[in-house]
Order: sequence, then C-alpha cells, then structure tokens
Amino acid sequence: MINFLKDSFDKLTTSEERSEVFNLPNCITLLRLGVIPVLFLLLLSPGRILSMIIAVLFIIASVTDLIDGYVARKYNITTTMGKFLDPVADKLIVSTAMIMMIPIGRIPAWIVVIIIMRDLMVDGLRSIASADGLVIDASGLGKQKTLCQIVAVSALLIHYDTVFGINAHVVGMAILYVALVLTVWSGVNYFITFYEEKIKK
Repeated sequence: MINFLKDSFDKLTTSEERSEVFNLPNCITLLRLGVIPVLFLLLLSPGRILSMIIAVLFIIASVTDLIDGYVARKYNITTTMGKFLDPVADKLIVSTAMIMMIPIGRIPAWIVVIIIMRDLMVDGLRSIASADGLVIDASGLGKQKTLCQIVAVSALLIHYDTVFGINAHVVGMAILYVALVLTVWSGVNYFITFYEEKIKK
C-alpha cells in the first residue's frame, strides 16, 4: 500500500498537472489561505495587541494577492487552477474575517449577509453565462468594491484607536458602508451585463 502511494506521488511529481498546481503564484495563493485559521482567534474577543496582529496578517494576505497576480502575468504562468484559486481565496479570507467579527460585535450581521449573498449570486450568474458561452469579465466596480471591503475589514480588525488618535472602528464602518453600496451596485451591473449579452447572442 505504501509503495502504491509512493509510486502515485512520484507520478504526480513528474506530471504537468503538478507543475501547474504548485507554481509560484498558486503557492502564494495557498499560503494566503493559511491566514483563515488565524481569523478564528477573533472569537476570543482579542484585545488591542492581538487585534493588531490579526489585522497585519490580513493586510499581508491581501497584498500577496497583488504579488501572485503580478508574478503570474510577468512570467506567463497563469493557470486554470490559479484563475480559480485566486478569487476564491480573496472571498474566503474577507468573508471569514467578516463572519468572525459578528459575534464580537464589530460588524452588523445584515451587512455580511448582503455581501456574501451578492457574491454567491454573481458567481452563479457567471457560471450560467459560461455554460451559455458568454464571458462576463470582472468589472471596475467589482474591483473597487473588493478594495473597499479589504480596507474596511482591515480597519475593523484593528478596531481600537490608532497612534494618531483615529478610531479604526469608526473609519472601518464608514468605508464598509461605501463597500456595501459598491457591492450591491456592481452586483446589479453584472446582471444587467448578462442580460445585454444574452440579447446580443
């Protein structure tokens, strides 16, 4: 049995599939997913120091999203696996952070529900469009809402007053409402785009 597993692994290590899955951009994305378990520490109602540590890890994970995309484009190693993993990693990290902040009162549950529902609906819509031979690319609005969500979540993770006397929670909530508007707006825009493309076809 052990020899069978070893032989299977050896075959995998020499295959093109392994090269595609474990290239540098995909490995960076997988490392980014490693931040998710750390976010569960939020359930411990962390104080100022732990909140800052979690926020820094979240920010680093968000920045690596830019790095793996840059590396993939620069060295022409964009893969199907990478195209799938990258947006999934982003949504998992942001969604997990928001969900973990609900029990400790840092974010309203209804906002999290709307944001997650929008993402699920858009993903479903894009799957339907793909099945119909239509490609709906990520819109500028979608990228703006993602950026606002990341900034808002980062501030809400910090939560406490910063060294400049600015209350991170207040700033985070203000940006989160902007992100909410962009989230709904971009979601509606995706459905409008799908309808227009469907008519053209």
